[in-house]
Amino acid sequence: MQDILKVIILSIVSEIVLFILAKLMGNKEISQLSMFDYVIGITIGSIAAEMATALESDYMQPLVAMIVYALVAIAISLLCEKSLKARRFIYGNSLVLLDNGKLYRKNFKTAKLDLNEFLVQCRVNGYFNLSEVKTAILETNGKISFLPKSINRPTTPADFNMAPEPASLDVNLIVDGRILHENLQACGHDEMWLQKQLVSQGFEKPEQIFLATLDRQDNLSIYENTDLKSSHDFFE
Repeated sequence: MQDILKVIILSIVSEIVLFILAKLMGNKEISQLSMFDYVIGITIGSIAAEMATALESDYMQPLVAMIVYALVAIAISLLCEKSLKARRFIYGNSLVLLDNGKLYRKNFKTAKLDLNEFLVQCRVNGYFNLSEVKTAILETNGKISFLPKSINRPTTPADFNMAPEPASLDVNLIVDGRILHENLQACGHDEMWLQKQLVSQGFEKPEQIFLATLDRQDNLSIYENTDLKSSHDFFE
């Protein structure tokens, strides 16, 4: 019983220490972590787990180790802020993968990036045709930045000297066949109004709808609930 109580106490202490150290090291999304930050984070987490179950060993040792790792990470972060050379040495440089129709094979090898992985990232970012991309750069955090060709760049209202109305979020009215009555009421409508809208678009019951959203102009967008699936893989 004492051992279980000790594990509970040490677990709570390790979580508190982890929270404090994370605050000191700075909040970052997973996608923003460098390789160094990722390794430091995993190591501190492993030490915290060891500390939580340190029944016979001295729990102060893993605690000190956690603090040392965090202090090293903070020191390196401060060093990289002051020194460009240190930043490039520790975090590396951005790599140009594609520029003006040329793929840089050596940079792919340096980044340990497979061509197929690159094409997947292109598609994820909306580029199904490489001819639409002028430049692709692998950033130091592992993400790929894309610069589209001018002719493929989406036009903006500024291109036409237009001043559109401010954008607003659409409100979900139906999710997976279920009506969200609170959202419907907040939009100033009732279930009878919604039913009329569904019938006008060829639907009889909310169960037929996978998702229905309403914009600020009272335009209802409906996505049908269907069991159809596309099994063909076009990209392998």
